[in-house]
Amino acid sequence: MSDIESRQHVVKLNRPDRTVEGDAFSKLAILALRLGGHLTSAGDAIAKPAGQTSARWQVLAAARHGSMSVAQIAKVLGVARQGIQRLADVLEGEGLVVYLDNPSHQRAKLVGLTEKGAEALAIIDAGQAAWANALGAELGKEAIDRAVEAMEKVIVVVEGDPEK
Repeated sequence: MSDIESRQHVVKLNRPDRTVEGDAFSKLAILALRLGGHLTSAGDAIAKPAGQTSARWQVLAAARHGSMSVAQIAKVLGVARQGIQRLADVLEGEGLVVYLDNPSHQRAKLVGLTEKGAEALAIIDAGQAAWANALGAELGKEAIDRAVEAMEKVIVVVEGDPEK
């Protein structure tokens, strides 16, 4: 047995057993991560003409209605509150968002969009619409609907998993 074969043997021995379903889910997770990377890159390209990034775009879009706090935005996006707080603070400093009084909570301000933020978001929305329309036409509504249904099921299961 060659040195490489013996090392591969050790790797295979130390790998936990997965069921067929576990292998299928692992493949799905890897594909979702790959897709997430591609979507982030595409989002950065779409947001660039407005001087923004994907992450900043997400906060601007959430601020559109002025009805969510930083913590609520983070929960919807599935990310840490601290990261959203940092982005919101930067966007506020640039005059793109404003903190609004929250009738439900004295300390947790709502994040609202300024006119300058709305102008940036309008540029991004136009680019995103053209991009989404082109991809949607290529993939077809039925295939997209099936993928959305599957992703929604996965999210429900993962969000209910205490070990996530």
